[in-house]
Amino acid sequence: MAPKVAIVFYSMYGHIHKMALAEQEGLKKAGIVADLYQVPETLPQEVLTKMHAPAKPDVPVITPDILATYDAFLIGIPTRYGNFPAQWKTFWDATGKLWATGALWGKYAGVFVSTGGPGGGQETTVISSMSTLTHHGIIYVPLGYKPAFAQISSLDEVHGSSPWGAGTFAMDPGSQRPWSWRLQPFKARALGILSTRSAFDYQVPLPKEPPGRYSSQNNVPKVPKVSKRKTPTRTSLELKDLPQGLLPCTSVSAASQDEAPTYPTVVLQAQTNMRKFENCVLLTRVGGFYELYFEHAEEFGPLLNLKVAQKRTNAGPVSMAGFPFFQLDRFLKILVQDLNRYVAIAEEFANDASSKIKAGGLLHDRKVARIVTPGTLIDENFIDPLTNNYVLAIQQGRTVTQTGAGDGGELIGLAWLDLSTGNFYTQSITLALLSGAISRIGPREIVLEKDQETSAGDALLAVLSDDRHVITYCSVGERKPMTSWELMLESKMPADIAASFASEEVDAGSLLLEYVSTRLQGLSLKLQPPIQYRSQEIMAIDRNSLRGLEIMENYRDGTYVGSLLHALRKTVTKSGSRLLKEWLGAPSTSLQVINDRLDLVAHILGDTALRERLMTLLRRCHDSQRLVQKFALGRGNADDLLALSATISATQELASTIRATLHDGFGFSESSPPDSLSCLLSRIELDGPLALASKIRNAIDEEGVVQQHRIEDEEAGTIMEMAEQIATSEGSTDDIAAVKRGRGKKATKSIREHYSEDTQVWIMKPLASTALKRLHADLLSLDEDKAKLHDHLQRELDATSLALRWTPGLGHICHVKGKDAKRMAEMRSVSSSKSTKSFHHPEWTDLGRRIDQVRLQIRAEEQRVFQTLREEVIKTLVKLRRNATVLDELDVACSFATHAKDQGLVRPVLNNTVAHKVIGGRHPTVQVGLQQQGRTFVTNDCLVGDENRLWIITGPNMGGKSTFLRQNALITLMAQVGSFVPAEYAEIGIVDQIFSRVGSADDLYRNQSTFMVEMMETATILKQATERSFVIMDEIGRGTTPEDGIAVAFACLHHLYHVNKCRTLFATHFHAVGEMSRHMEKVGYWCTDVAEDQSGGFSYMHKLKRGINKKSHSLKVARLAGLPEAAIDIAQGVLDRGSRK
Repeated sequence: MAPKVAIVFYSMYGHIHKMALAEQEGLKKAGIVADLYQVPETLPQEVLTKMHAPAKPDVPVITPDILATYDAFLIGIPTRYGNFPAQWKTFWDATGKLWATGALWGKYAGVFVSTGGPGGGQETTVISSMSTLTHHGIIYVPLGYKPAFAQISSLDEVHGSSPWGAGTFAMDPGSQRPWSWRLQPFKARALGILSTRSAFDYQVPLPKEPPGRYSSQNNVPKVPKVSKRKTPTRTSLELKDLPQGLLPCTSVSAASQDEAPTYPTVVLQAQTNMRKFENCVLLTRVGGFYELYFEHAEEFGPLLNLKVAQKRTNAGPVSMAGFPFFQLDRFLKILVQDLNRYVAIAEEFANDASSKIKAGGLLHDRKVARIVTPGTLIDENFIDPLTNNYVLAIQQGRTVTQTGAGDGGELIGLAWLDLSTGNFYTQSITLALLSGAISRIGPREIVLEKDQETSAGDALLAVLSDDRHVITYCSVGERKPMTSWELMLESKMPADIAASFASEEVDAGSLLLEYVSTRLQGLSLKLQPPIQYRSQEIMAIDRNSLRGLEIMENYRDGTYVGSLLHALRKTVTKSGSRLLKEWLGAPSTSLQVINDRLDLVAHILGDTALRERLMTLLRRCHDSQRLVQKFALGRGNADDLLALSATISATQELASTIRATLHDGFGFSESSPPDSLSCLLSRIELDGPLALASKIRNAIDEEGVVQQHRIEDEEAGTIMEMAEQIATSEGSTDDIAAVKRGRGKKATKSIREHYSEDTQVWIMKPLASTALKRLHADLLSLDEDKAKLHDHLQRELDATSLALRWTPGLGHICHVKGKDAKRMAEMRSVSSSKSTKSFHHPEWTDLGRRIDQVRLQIRAEEQRVFQTLREEVIKTLVKLRRNATVLDELDVACSFATHAKDQGLVRPVLNNTVAHKVIGGRHPTVQVGLQQQGRTFVTNDCLVGDENRLWIITGPNMGGKSTFLRQNALITLMAQVGSFVPAEYAEIGIVDQIFSRVGSADDLYRNQSTFMVEMMETATILKQATERSFVIMDEIGRGTTPEDGIAVAFACLHHLYHVNKCRTLFATHFHAVGEMSRHMEKVGYWCTDVAEDQSGGFSYMHKLKRGINKKSHSLKVARLAGLPEAAIDIAQGVLDRGSRK
């Protein structure tokens, strides 16, 4: 009969566990199956987390009763001051009943140990254990030299183990792991105890002895085999048979640099990753925290408002700082969004059995899983929900011959995508139009080829220097064809569409996808097929015009309030807001597209009930573009699935509402010629999504998800309280003293401290799968058994306060309090206080383990069901994204209709002429501001393009000239976006480009004066404007002498009239320019004025009238501004003298 062997250990950092596995392997080779057990933990989970202790291994907890069932034990001890740790002492203290009954007498035991260093007391620990073993009558079996002489006697490096027992050095927690050859003593220890036990009590074939100094392989006689004692015998040996002389020693090599003190493993891993990703800030996951080390901690710790501590290691102190893992987004925002830094995130990856062997027993490897840059955000909480987060790649291409204004020169390939939505675009433009395209796209990061970094004076870099962009240089190998994109797209592109992409677009797209792949470190991509922007299909708006017209942000402080986007944004979804911003940056030049949008707005505007119903349903929709992309990237959680299900349901109701409107509201039928609503309805696909939504609703328990969040929030609060203590515990002497002073405070208990079935939260419904249904039934049955056992133990032990509990350190325990605790004197306590007592009970231990096993199976099945739902989302990816696009367009149309209703806008008429006929036009944002002040906006007509191709506008300061210029440019833009416009009537010929030369300031950084900036902007207009462009110019030539200013202003006007031949509104204070242009037949003259009364008061007449106003009334404005009256008198005198001349 084979002996029954138990390997019992306590392990905090995994060293002793690793040794125990080696012991088990040694016994297995001898044909003996040994059982692994660990002693109960006594430390609270908060302390273990603070000490960076990994999770306990999946090994059952030993009890005294279980220990008594074994014939021999191998005991694993991490030494504490040369003795048992508290966990082992607590366990031995619970074996009093076994001592009293002699249950362990005559059994065999061996000890293996782990100490922090060579002086940690390995032999002392074994010797100290002798007292406990002796009191129990346990026979101790030492390791000796025979099984592992070469390893124990080696002087090649410092190591553990001795004749007393096998051992290793842990050094700093996690920094040293038992190497494969170091495990030999542990395997030998197992063989040794087996040999002794077998020789005395069993006829078990002994394993082949390992080679060593005293083996026959070294031609040394073996020690006579000890057999089972029967009658006394005598064994004689001759002296010559014994080894003679000095024993040979193994060679001792000189100490190498490799043997110098090293950093702990986690620090070494971080150091390696820092060298590998030199341009990144490294965040290393360590248990429940992310940590920074070395110079990263010193530089960024203060910027992140983190305490920088000195971690003490054998190789010297290491600067470190850290924060709880759930605060990752908070600190990423500061690093990536505010400081524009790249962040490499190293996550913990558990090593499997083979990986542990290769890594010397390490439980975890820390590899960089993702590099976060400003342009590669995915689902971070700080990402702007109302703005796309684009990363843009730029590639220089071939040179083309100029055929029109602004279309000649070097071609540039653009490719940009938003990883948070999967939107992917390309465009081919000329270098002259690049600045405007970048402003329209608004990238958070720009990617260029590595070769561009050294191209000093390059025209491309000169364009990029106009704004402060985050530029990344990426090394690329061989140019890849478009077919290489297919693995990253949700669907294959048709061959005819792929063939339409220019070579520079393909190069830019390949550069972009390669860059993104390196940043995501192999994360699977499922992007939408690229949409090709064609310059002839969108209105071009250069950078200066975007700013001057205040389309996205106001000119004063660069904020959103006061912009056209602010006035028009009545959207109710986040994705709809992003689409609105995209449309405003790229108005369409297609009459078909524009009129389709206007038709949809007209339908919604004409039916108030429909509009309100649509907006109510849209409010129930979540950001499905970003939700779907999460799952496409292998992310997404239960909340995201529920949000997706709610969006699908709302989409179904939207489709039903539109279908009912087509039948009833407008008298249409589905067989009628398609209009805007029916076309929109035809694009909604619900077959797959509805089935997906049903599966999600039937599987996920919303109440369980809410409870899970509540528990996570409570645990997050506990970790927050620990964060500063952990940094301090790794810190200096002063820091440690501060912690000691605070020990008197009561520690915050974790939510898991009294973990029970009441805190178990299931996010899947029991009927989500057949397996879950069965497992929940098993769990219910076990819970009933628990209730019965609870009642039985209360009666049997006469303890009404008895409760069956589970704790992380003690496992399944019986807990009593008050008088019941005093009556439980015969029960061996595993934890007690003045009024409570906890102890183990075999029945509850067994039942509790079965309950735990079922719960683990439920967790595994929930994860399987959840993964199945994720896969279902991927299968319906294309339909979900198409539906999301429809929802966004519908949201923007409702926004336009709402704004049109509120502000009294009219539908514009668009055509392919060069006319611009606006009757009663108003400025869309100024009007809103005046309404808030209770004032009325003065409307004006603008009829430019037919009889008068160019208008010269004069008048006083503050007379409204600039407002008039801007309002007509904005009316044109709104019309081509598909919105109604602020006017009584508007007929507009399609505009290919809008140019605005309104307002300017100097650029001291580039050593450019105000006049220089103005001339550069004017030069762009004169070079790029075509006959279909719309140009507004305000006060050209104002930054120099009056004579030079007049000359420059007239020259620009002349060029616009004779060369560009575009629709132009030209405002000026140089009245002479009007007289100089009298010979130009298609120039109109309009002006504003000031109305004065007899008492000297005046008011501005914002209504335009024909003619040239030669009075600017500047002194009136100066008086309004508070200029001293004396100064105004002097100015008036100068004017009077000048007029007399």
